[in-house]
Amino acid sequence: MHTITVIVPAHNEEEGLPATLESLARQTVPPDRILVVDDASTDRTGEVAAAHGATVLRPPRNLGSKARAQNHALPRCTTDLVLAVDADTVLAPDYIERILPVFDDPGVAVAAGMVRTRHTRTVWERGRSTEYLFGFHFHRPIQALANSPMVCSGCCSVFRRDALVAFGGFPERTIVEDMDYTWSQQIAGRRAVYVADAVALAADPENLTYFRKQVKRWMAGFCQNVRLHAGPLVVRKPLLALWVLLALFEIVTAPLWWATPFVAATTTGVSPPAAAAWWAGADLALTVAPLVYAARRRKLPLAGVLVNIPCAYVTKAVNVVYAWKAMVVELLLVPLHLARGLTVYEKGRADTPAGRRGTDRGVVPVGT
Repeated sequence: MHTITVIVPAHNEEEGLPATLESLARQTVPPDRILVVDDASTDRTGEVAAAHGATVLRPPRNLGSKARAQNHALPRCTTDLVLAVDADTVLAPDYIERILPVFDDPGVAVAAGMVRTRHTRTVWERGRSTEYLFGFHFHRPIQALANSPMVCSGCCSVFRRDALVAFGGFPERTIVEDMDYTWSQQIAGRRAVYVADAVALAADPENLTYFRKQVKRWMAGFCQNVRLHAGPLVVRKPLLALWVLLALFEIVTAPLWWATPFVAATTTGVSPPAAAAWWAGADLALTVAPLVYAARRRKLPLAGVLVNIPCAYVTKAVNVVYAWKAMVVELLLVPLHLARGLTVYEKGRADTPAGRRGTDRGVVPVGT
């Protein structure tokens, strides 16, 4: 029988933390222990965690990244499994119950479920909701069938503790520790598993300021992992290398796709409205089917899912800008020693009431 410890890294999370801890308390298979790393919070994060029965760990200073906060707690984990949960993520009551059986296979090093957005109030949350539903019901199942998931989401991943400790803990060398570990373990011959029936709800950026920060970090981290792992992936995990190559191809060709209606209108004599309609129709044909399936699979109102599609074009535009920036900086300028790349961890969401007025979290460099 598996035992499991939960690590919740938290910096100024007194608002969102209660829902996270309450979701852990409602688990049909309760965790053996919950460790909340109060990472130099200036609000009541520690008090809130203690009031919910968690063990509170307080580093002497702000550690500067989620991976470092998780590593601060790792020596206190004595169970065979470790569940890392973000302080703004709510797990379905059966999340742990759904995840545990995959670890009966000793070759499994890490596993995670699907992620949905907790809120769909703003354009940015609605767009991200569409991205999640599409990705977790199209890309991720295909990758899972090929035993090559691109990433086990860091907001809700379960790790085999012995493998994690042997690796040196949560990786701090890139800006996205979840992808780094997922790729590293598969390169080493271990399995990463996607558990579709385990559901986690994450709080996503509410405005452009924080959406931009999150996308910047995700895209830079992806390219850092490409730089770090490309060779070993091709040799030891070619199917995963194929997904990575396809993702890079999508980044490279995205501007061409966005420019298609304008090019068609100027070179073929087709009217601009007709060119735009053709472009939108072709894109929707590729998008709608997985979203309809996702709505049925998750018992979501279909109209509510489809009405969010236009918002996804707004978020995709931001994704393209920062994906290209990350590709140029991390894959070209950094190897040429012309840039350092992204080395600070910034959350994609405000962490204090003051932060919602535009104050960023204090951060320190992350090792590269």
